[in-house]
Amino acid sequence: MSFSDLFDSGFKKRNEDHFASIVRVAMDDGIITPDEKAFLDRLARNLDISEGDYEIILKDYQSHPINPPSTYDRRLERLFDLARMVYVDHIKGDSEEILLRKIAVGLGFSHENVTYVIDKALTLVSNGVDVDTFIEEIKNMNK
Repeated sequence: MSFSDLFDSGFKKRNEDHFASIVRVAMDDGIITPDEKAFLDRLARNLDISEGDYEIILKDYQSHPINPPSTYDRRLERLFDLARMVYVDHIKGDSEEILLRKIAVGLGFSHENVTYVIDKALTLVSNGVDVDTFIEEIKNMNK
């Protein structure tokens, strides 16, 4: 096995675990709504999750570990990617924002300020900021 094969399989595994964590959040209330399913479908495409892996994860999402990023900057990068997906796909409505808040809590953001963080994240993304500006602005919220 080559070095690139190791990297690819590790990257694929992290994407699958990340996707499974989001499925776990979506299943928190016991069901996946049509809006959540549409979001998961888009996320699976963006994370390069195959249809077969997608079905396996949906059936057995609890077998995947929850691995939130270990650093705050990595959490912000994931939040940036998710907020961009919501913005680019023109997802609107309370149910999508509720799911995004749940995912943010799963990433390690506190319940106390998650609504504010998500509102700020969506505003920054709609203003077209890059990831570095996004991280800096979110960090400056707490000062």
